Amino acid sequence: MLPPWHAYERACEYFIFTHGVEQVYTTVKYLKEDLRRYQPNYLISVPLVYETLYNGIQKQISTSSTARKLVALFFINISLAYMDFKRIYEGKYLTKSQKQPSYLVSALDWLWARIISLILWPVHILAKKLVYNKIHSAIGISEAGISGGGRLPSHVDKFFEAIGIKVQNGYGLTESSPVVAARHRACNVLGSIGRPLRHTEIRVVDSETGEVLPPGSKGIVEVKGPQVMKGYYKNESSTKQVLDEDGWLNTGDIGWIAPHHSIGRSRLCGGMVVLEGRAKDTIVLSTGENVEPSELEEASLKSSLIQQIVVIGQDQRRLGAIIVPNKEEILVTAKKLLIVGADASELSEEKMTSLLYEELRKWTSGCSFQIGPILLVDEPFTIDNGLMTPTMKIRRDKVAALYKEQIDNLYK
Repeated sequence: MLPPWHAYERACEYFIFTHGVEQVYTTVKYLKEDLRRYQPNYLISVPLVYETLYNGIQKQISTSSTARKLVALFFINISLAYMDFKRIYEGKYLTKSQKQPSYLVSALDWLWARIISLILWPVHILAKKLVYNKIHSAIGISEAGISGGGRLPSHVDKFFEAIGIKVQNGYGLTESSPVVAARHRACNVLGSIGRPLRHTEIRVVDSETGEVLPPGSKGIVEVKGPQVMKGYYKNESSTKQVLDEDGWLNTGDIGWIAPHHSIGRSRLCGGMVVLEGRAKDTIVLSTGENVEPSELEEASLKSSLIQQIVVIGQDQRRLGAIIVPNKEEILVTAKKLLIVGADASELSEEKMTSLLYEELRKWTSGCSFQIGPILLVDEPFTIDNGLMTPTMKIRRDKVAALYKEQIDNLYK
């Protein structure tokens, strides 16, 4: 089953056609009905579809009777724990550390994980028969789900593993035709995008110096291979910005490569690539849509109530924004609109947020995308606090890192 998603979809189509496999197209609206009807062996889609399935299952559990709900949640939590310990003794537990553990520590770690998983295994098997088999009969996906076009949320990834549905995550760009790495069924390491495809190389470089970084170090991900483009059509300047003379493509993504260990809980993870966000301005939503935030930011800054703004939403369903409000202008506007009295000296955060929502709707109505949840912050982005470059450009990655916890809460 294959929902349509641009270059990712086209590559999957070609593969399916060459193998003479039957394929079915659907949309999120009809997904549940079509899964039940066609019972696909494989589901190829963006993360949003897996999130939709996950939310649907969770909703069904939450609306069940109290007894059924408690039983289902108990089984799922046991299965999640079982899979965590199983991952440890199988050597599929990701780590950034280059230091390899001693044989004694590895042996004890393996033994402990093995014992606990054996204790949990009977309950996990019982859960399969009583709960998970019903889910399988409803959605099919007997072989695997293939996810790409955006970041697969960790909790969704772990949930499907726990209930016995294998999800293989892949990665690439339109500029790389589009796949460069994917998780393999024989070594499906959660949290990663797998290893590079055959004849494909991936490296991580320092964002400032371009120096190649060792395994475990975070930096800009670059790829090289026969699927990488020769350049943008009749656009030499843009080509030089992302493609060097040796054919290495700057993906604009931040990530790291798992170190090679011969023993221990991460012994099978060597060479796995892990992504942690975007260095480029482009935001990729969980729907697979690419958003250039500059359009929205430029339109928003036409409002006198907004001092600074950073549009966010990487791997989320919708866009959001971090806003430094112009409190003086907001108070003046609030008084004009009679939201507060003429002698008021400040405005509550709730009323301030409401006013800013109205401003955003007013100024961004002509944009391709709209802004959803917003986070108000008091401290402006400056060169001194490291949130702006010397050329007065806001450092998106640093702003997102600084307010990571608040952003996570924003999307809950």
